[in-house]
Amino acid sequence: MSTVVQAYRFALDPTTVQRHALASHCGAARFAFNWGLAQVTINLGQRQAERSYGIAEDRLTPPLSWSLYSLRKSWNAAKHEVAPWWSENSKEAYASGLANLADALSNWGASRTGKRRGRRMGFPKPKSKRGRWSCRFTTGAFGLSNSDRRHVQLPRIGMVRTHESTRKLARHLQRGTARIRSATVSYQRGRWHVSFSVEISKREAASATRGGTVGVDLGVQCLAVLSTGETIANPKHLQRAQRTLRRLQRQVSRRVGPDKRTQRAPSNRWSTTRDRVTRLHTKVANERRDGLHQLSTRLVREFDTIVIEDLNVAGMLRNRLLARYIADVGMGELRRQLDYKTSWHGRGLVVADRFYPSSKTCHDCGAAKAKLCLSERTFTCDHCGQTADRDHNAARNLAALVSEIASSASSPSCGATKNEPAGNPRKTTTSGGNGYRHGKTPRVNAAPQGDGSGTLPHVS
Repeated sequence: MSTVVQAYRFALDPTTVQRHALASHCGAARFAFNWGLAQVTINLGQRQAERSYGIAEDRLTPPLSWSLYSLRKSWNAAKHEVAPWWSENSKEAYASGLANLADALSNWGASRTGKRRGRRMGFPKPKSKRGRWSCRFTTGAFGLSNSDRRHVQLPRIGMVRTHESTRKLARHLQRGTARIRSATVSYQRGRWHVSFSVEISKREAASATRGGTVGVDLGVQCLAVLSTGETIANPKHLQRAQRTLRRLQRQVSRRVGPDKRTQRAPSNRWSTTRDRVTRLHTKVANERRDGLHQLSTRLVREFDTIVIEDLNVAGMLRNRLLARYIADVGMGELRRQLDYKTSWHGRGLVVADRFYPSSKTCHDCGAAKAKLCLSERTFTCDHCGQTADRDHNAARNLAALVSEIASSASSPSCGATKNEPAGNPRKTTTSGGNGYRHGKTPRVNAAPQGDGSGTLPHVS
């Protein structure tokens, strides 16, 4: 048995009173976040001003602690003055906003000192009402209804009806194989949702019967090309909805919308059309997510090892001509799903180096081209004359990485990193001798061994 952390998200169908209560809790979390951020900003500004006057460090205004404990202690001391209405909402709403602030400040501080990897993070900004509304509950009465499977319990809000049945989670709770850790309510695309973070005990998955290794090359023209020769067509959900979306957006521009300067309220027809635009975006997002779930589940069930590339999706989106088409594919979402599904089902996941020349290398003789334009969809080897589809050639090269890593596990030419099932990544960078640039090394997500316990990403 292995324990994983999984999220179950349900769409809510609240009453008018419950909608106001949910919005009030999310607003309370935003208020506490902005209040705490203001206190930290004032403290940092005061210390900076004192330094400019030449005051010694030991005589500066004492720094304000960024820990959640200190922020909550300061909030409890000041909430009667800054928020006399605080008792209308659960205390977890304010704790949720302060917890988000503590994490943001901690990440910013770690990024400044070089302890956090990746792009440098900026100082947290105040949350706006136009941002995503969310609130997290970790204590209190929350969970599923005991009477039926169409209601959930939330602190201070009560029983809220769901649009769908909660039987999947309810069965785990009845068997005693699941434990709800927290509940997060959020407002997305015109609808309220609740997401339960659940610890679930899963049985060890059986070994694959059909097995094998498959290389997956993602693209825009085709969603994916497998090393087996199969091509997964790109459904292009957003592209198919563009005609309707343009028409609705033109209608919105002709309606009387809100105006903050004159405090003008939007017309009913503007609100109705905006709701139609929101529902259309929701439909596109749901269709894309469902298609990626079907593809990732199928790959995990049919193959022992899956090889994908470490694509720089954020950099690819800077191409203004292809940004919309790349975003419509959902490359990052597919990798996220493969990451946790391979761990759950005992499969292997190999992530090739971002600079591995899978498209420029001949899968037959191994010779690499110096340059290959994006418009060239057919690969022709200058050394052996082999001709193949560009994407199929890349997929076959990705599949060949597994045998290369296995044959030279001590110092593979492409570099390799093995993630232990207990969630303790051990990174080993090796220098290659085949002439291409090395950045991050390929990563191998091994099949769980032993109890396989570890923290895995949340899913919805």
